[in-house]
This record gives sequence, structure tokens and C-alpha cells, in this order.
Amino acid sequence: MRDFIPKKINMFHREPKMIARAVALAFADIFVVVFSAFFSLWIRFDFEYKKVELKYIETIAQMLPFVIILTVLVFIVFRLYQSVWKYASANELIQSALAVITIGVIQYASFMLFQIKVPRSYYVFFMMFQGVGTVGIRFSYRFLRILKSKRLSKRSGDFTQNVMIVGAGAAGNNLMKEAESSPFVTMHIKCLIDDDRERQGKYMRGIPIVGGREAIPKAAEMYQIDEIIIALPTASRKDIKKIVEICKETGCKIRILPGIYQLINGEVSISKLREVEIEDLLGREPVRINVDEVAGYIKGKTVMVTGGGGSIGSELCRQIAAHERKRLVIVDIYENNAYDIQQELRRKYPKLNLIVLIASVRDEHKLDQIFRKYKPKIVYHAAAHKHVPLMEDSPGEAIKNNVFGTYNTARMADKYGAEKFVLVSTDKAVNPTNIMGASKRMCEMVIQMMNEESDTDFVAVRFGNVLGSNGSVIPLFKKQILAGGPVTVTDPDIIRYFMTIPEAVSLILQAGAYATGGEIFVLDMGEPVRILDLAKNLIQLSGYKVGEDIEIVFTGLRPGEKMYEELLMSEEGLQNTQNELIHIGKPIDFSRKEFKEKLPRLKEIAENRPDLVKDYVKEIVSTYHPSK
Repeated sequence: MRDFIPKKINMFHREPKMIARAVALAFADIFVVVFSAFFSLWIRFDFEYKKVELKYIETIAQMLPFVIILTVLVFIVFRLYQSVWKYASANELIQSALAVITIGVIQYASFMLFQIKVPRSYYVFFMMFQGVGTVGIRFSYRFLRILKSKRLSKRSGDFTQNVMIVGAGAAGNNLMKEAESSPFVTMHIKCLIDDDRERQGKYMRGIPIVGGREAIPKAAEMYQIDEIIIALPTASRKDIKKIVEICKETGCKIRILPGIYQLINGEVSISKLREVEIEDLLGREPVRINVDEVAGYIKGKTVMVTGGGGSIGSELCRQIAAHERKRLVIVDIYENNAYDIQQELRRKYPKLNLIVLIASVRDEHKLDQIFRKYKPKIVYHAAAHKHVPLMEDSPGEAIKNNVFGTYNTARMADKYGAEKFVLVSTDKAVNPTNIMGASKRMCEMVIQMMNEESDTDFVAVRFGNVLGSNGSVIPLFKKQILAGGPVTVTDPDIIRYFMTIPEAVSLILQAGAYATGGEIFVLDMGEPVRILDLAKNLIQLSGYKVGEDIEIVFTGLRPGEKMYEELLMSEEGLQNTQNELIHIGKPIDFSRKEFKEKLPRLKEIAENRPDLVKDYVKEIVSTYHPSK
């Protein structure tokens, strides 16, 4: 029998404290049995002791040892001496009720069997009082402990955070339960918000549900709220955006539960709360990809990622490593980035066949060696110069790295029989006004040209700005806010499309599955975002007031910068794919022969006369119109 009782919950465990606690509970239960038995008789005879017949008192006294032993045994079976009562919940309440009912039934059956006569109402009263006493004793421990912890918190001066929870559902309830029971949580939940009108005006765990989202500003002021917690793991991104917009106007700190998977996995807790990120304000559902399709076309194959240490490249490597590929080859010129992703993947996927090589895509000879040795079947080309102002000052480098780096890698993919080649492109390639965008447009032209000449499927993936990528606007704003400002915005009306790094990579992976050759895949990125709004939101989410704590300064458009970015050229149409957020743009026609003939001259100018690069690029890319 002992083998079936876990050591840690065995009530006869050697731990002295546990034994003492169980014995104390048993004595308390014995007292409850004695009290319940005689109190039941007293009630039965109208609270007059003199009316109680002596025979009933004697009968109950004689049967008490049996009932006491029965109670202790049943409570042992139902593990009422083994539960951790400081965390008692509905489960322990149900167990206690079942144990008391079991005792009542056995007692009634035994009395009937041995013809022991007591008033019929005795059994009902006995179960009722024993139930109240049993539950009261156990749950009072938790109640007193909560009071003690809160009192200590107040005394220590830590109990200062007045909290509002948005969401009076299961997630909100779990957070409140943890706040009640944990001595380490110093938040004081003052009110709840919920859009369900049937819940409004009611209480949950003693806390009022004061109204819907429209009541947030008034409630924050009325209850002197310091922090707002958004506990809506099933809400859409659009709803979260609207709620965050309301909350940030209160000036309160805002935290949020990550998502529904936390609720499913039972991980809803205060420790899982995170700060509200700028991604929460995009108001667009994240891109969903067909994992089976992605896994299908890379399964058992050698996959290469150029620029594998960069923001997009490293995330590509992470997601590819999670699938059943044969080998992952990472190529990057920057050794620090390559080292970081190498160490991360080795820790997370110790059995991964991982090759990390330091090489430049400009070096055709080195690329030839790499392709000859590893013969990758899938190539993701993410290596590129991407910073617009820097490339305006170094146009030759943009051409050498972006255009000819892509051309070199594409030729090696063709030479050594790669199945698919996916170019990471940008919305700046559409009607470019800067040399970086023009160079990426030429990269797309290289892909279209190579697709006509090769059995390899060459495709491009085009998307907007990536939140959090190296050199993007968000990290810059965060650094400026950390330094006390000002936050610099080029123009109050400048707009951009945004997506997260995982979304960008999801699109790239899905494009590889859809690729038949020559396509330019485009993500439906929803509504564009004003950079000024982005700056204001980030300042407010950091707990500061715009114009008071942190100033916003307008610096004017930089060389080559556009007021807005387009995802498709006007000549291009849109075709749908199986994924409603991913579309295919029809490439613009151009003379592939003429383009190929101009490449040697372009390379010569890039290497020897970079000052002439922009003029010559205009001859190649008809849509390139440099900004003045």
C-alpha cells in the first residue's frame, strides 16, 4: 500500500512539521464531530437542553468513538490532512464536501443497520455543522495568512500599487487569486473592467466590475490606479490596440498577458505579465503560416541562409532549425552576429547539423567553394546593406553588396542545383527614391532574370519595415527616451508599413512553399502607421508625457527618404495565394538581355567611379527617381 502513496504527501512522512499539522487538524476535526453531534440534538429540541431526551444523549455519547474514527479515516482517504491549505481552492472545497457526505451516509447506514435510534433531523444537522466546521477550519488558515501577508506588506511600505484589471474572465480571476494568496505580490486590485454588460455592476472575488472599456479613464481617476493589467488572452489585436489606446491616456503603467496559449497551458500568472510593446498598437492580426507546407519543402534538405546573423536572417535560422532539415548552413560576414546565433542554436538544438561560415557574398570564389561542398537545396538570401542614409553616401557599396552579392549567390545556386532561391526584398524597391531601394529593385530583376535561365525556382519576398530589427526606428526611439529625449522624427506626416520579425520570416518561409519561380510575394500589412504616432505611443508606454517629460523634434527628410512606401508598383497587379495575407505581384517587364549586358559596366562604375553610380542606375531602373 505504501508504494501507492507519494512520499511528499504521505501524512506519515517523517517531516515533524507535517506530522504536527496533521495531528492538529485531526484534533480539530474531533472537536467538530463532538460539537456537531450534541449541537444537532440541541437544535432538534428547539435550543432547550432540558427537552433533550436522555436516551439520545447516551446513544450519541456511545457512538461518538465510532463517528470520530470514521471521520479521521474518511478524511485520510480524501487526503484532507495532506492538502496545502494555504493554497486551498474549489478542489479542496469539493473534496471536503464529498468527505462529509460520505461520513453522513455511512453513519446513517450504520445506525439503521444496528437499529440505533436518533431523531431523523439529526443526520441533516450533523452533516451541515460538520461541513461548515471542516471547511471553516481549513479555509480560515488561508484567510488568516492572506490578512497577515497584506498587513506585513502595508507595514513594510511596499503595498503601494493600486491595480485595475481589464477582463473579468478566467485569466483575470487567476491573476486575482494569485494576488490574494502570494505574500510577494504587493498589488492592490481596486476594480475590474469588462465589456460584457451582464458582468458590469457585479463583483468578482469581492472586487467591483465597474463598467466597460469606456469607463477606464474615470475609474483610473476614481480608484487612484497606478497600474492597469490587460487580461484578455483571447482578444483580437484590433481590440487590444483600442484598449491600449484608452489605457495609455490615463498615464498608468500598462501590462498585458501574452496570449491565449498561456491560458490553455494554465500559465496565467503575474510572472507571465509583460510590458505593452509597440507591436500591440499595430492593430493587425499576425501572419499565420501553414507549418506543414513549410516543413514539407525543407524536410531532409540542406538549407543555407546568407546574412544569417542579422535580424531577419537569425530569425530565419531559428525557425528553420525547428523543422526537420538535414543541415543548416549560415553564411555571414559579421563574425559577432554569426557567433551569437551559432551559440543560441547549439544550446537550443544540440543535435542540429549546423555549419556557420564567415564569408562575404561579394566573394564569388568563396561562395563557389561553399556551394560545391554543401550543395544547399534551399537558399534564403538575406545578406544586404539596408540603411538608406548610409547607402546614399556610399552608393558603390550598395551596388557591390546588394546587386552583385545577390547575383553571385544566385549563380552559385543555379550552378550547384538548388531547388529554391528566396530573396529578401523591401518595399523600398517600389518606385525607389534612394540608391538602397534601387539596388534592391535590381536584386529583384536579377531574380527574374535568373528564373528564366535556370531550373532553380527564384522568387522574392517584399515587406515593409521590421519592428525591432537592427537600425530600425523603434530601437532608436527607445535609446532617445532612455537618454531623456528628444525623440527625433523626420516629418510629422511620414508614414510606414510595419511588421514584426517573426511575421517577416513567416512570409519568407511560406513564399518558399508557394514558389514556382519568378514571383514577388507581398504581405498585406494592413494600414500604414504614422511615425509621429509611433513616437508618441512609445513615449507614453514608457511612462512619460509627450512635450512635458520627452520632447519630439522634427529633423526633416533625410537624403533618399520618401514620405510613404509602396508595396506594389502601379503596373503590378495582385494575385491571391492560399494565405489571405500573402499576395503575388506581377513583375514588370524589362529586357533581360539588356539588363545582363549592363551589369559588367555597373560593376566597374561601382568599384571605380561610385560618384557615377546613381546616374547609371537610372538607365537600368526606369522607376528610380532620386530625391533631391
